[in-house]
Amino acid sequence: MHADSPNPYALSSMGTPAAFAAENERLGFIRRTYAHMTGAILALIGIEAVLFAVVPAQTMESLVGRMLGGWGWMIVLGLFMGVSWLARSWANSSASKAIQYAGLGLYVVAEAVILLPMLYICIRVMGEPNLPIMAAAITAVVFIGLTAFVFITGVDLASWGKFLALGGLVAIGAIFAGIMFGFSLGLWFSALMVAMACGYILYDTSNIMHHYNTSQYVAASLALFASVVLLFWYVLRILMSFSNND
Repeated sequence: MHADSPNPYALSSMGTPAAFAAENERLGFIRRTYAHMTGAILALIGIEAVLFAVVPAQTMESLVGRMLGGWGWMIVLGLFMGVSWLARSWANSSASKAIQYAGLGLYVVAEAVILLPMLYICIRVMGEPNLPIMAAAITAVVFIGLTAFVFITGVDLASWGKFLALGGLVAIGAIFAGIMFGFSLGLWFSALMVAMACGYILYDTSNIMHHYNTSQYVAASLALFASVVLLFWYVLRILMSFSNND
């Protein structure tokens, strides 16, 4: 289960927010942000494809078993949260673009690792290779719709940050409690997490329009990428749940 509920982003107070930048500068920032997000998604797909193509089935089964067995998943989630914090810190760094790109790359690798067990179960154990494609399609449609809403209305949703952060903390607590006490959070939890991921996409997109400055396209793309993957994760979980009930 995905434990990453992105925290409110540390938006820089330095430089010119995209909302007040010259038109060509603002459009360039938006294009770079979405290009980097797309690149991160393609890199994630590439990493997963290579892992499934190159790693022998027996080795993959053993690796996933270790990640999910005993306290393995608790440790994996804890490490993922730590790596995510580091990656976000690097991506938001003003030290150099190299550090920012290192943060984005690190986060993509971390997402590839955290997604691996669920994709393995879906594709190899359940024999449902089409479900990730369906989940990706649903995620894309929802993402495009939410993005269009924010760009058309121009709404500023910065005030949502504290509520999303609180919801994220509650979700993380529920996830760890489920692991510790061995109970399933069920379909309703996944549905609530889909709603939260949608909230984050709206929040991220609003911040891109109003609060990130035009040099922060790497950090902005990481924020969007994190929210999109969070949405994909729980959409796929819902599809898997329905498939298991057939």
